[in-house]
Amino acid sequence: MKMLIFFSIILVSFSLSAQNKKSLYDFTVTDIQGNEFPLSQLKGKKVLIVNTASKCGFTPQYEDLEKLYKTYKEKNFIIIGFPANNFLKQEPGSNKEIMEFCQKNYGVTFPMMSKISVKGNDIHPLYKWLTTETNTEVGWNFQKYLINENGNVVGSISSSTKPFDEKIVNWILK
Repeated sequence: MKMLIFFSIILVSFSLSAQNKKSLYDFTVTDIQGNEFPLSQLKGKKVLIVNTASKCGFTPQYEDLEKLYKTYKEKNFIIIGFPANNFLKQEPGSNKEIMEFCQKNYGVTFPMMSKISVKGNDIHPLYKWLTTETNTEVGWNFQKYLINENGNVVGSISSSTKPFDEKIVNWILK
């Protein structure tokens, strides 16, 4: 009888845990123009989430991110950029200034969101979820998170890894 109760408790715990598990689709963010952007609209797509900055040594990655987006967007792939000023104040601009910079210098057409915090006490809930799911912290600008077609995080890739790295391209194509 004790074993039956024990297994029943474990089964209920797993069931409740599965019900409380979040996915990307549980979040709504604000785009760079100030509009709500429910991430549930990305169902069925592979999503690369990247925190960005305009005054960083990795800023030129915007160019390859845009090329990656244009190359694979027809394969149910999307990039979402999240400007953040967490590292040496390398993203000091307003949302308007950030978007103008991205379009003028790199021709960015993939969705950009409003500036957020990706670490610390004011970490955005989406990034809290990303870092918890991957057991990582955001180490610097242009860290990348891979989200599968079901809205689950499947990996984190360092800032120094370029957008066309074979790990990223192979993940998009598989």
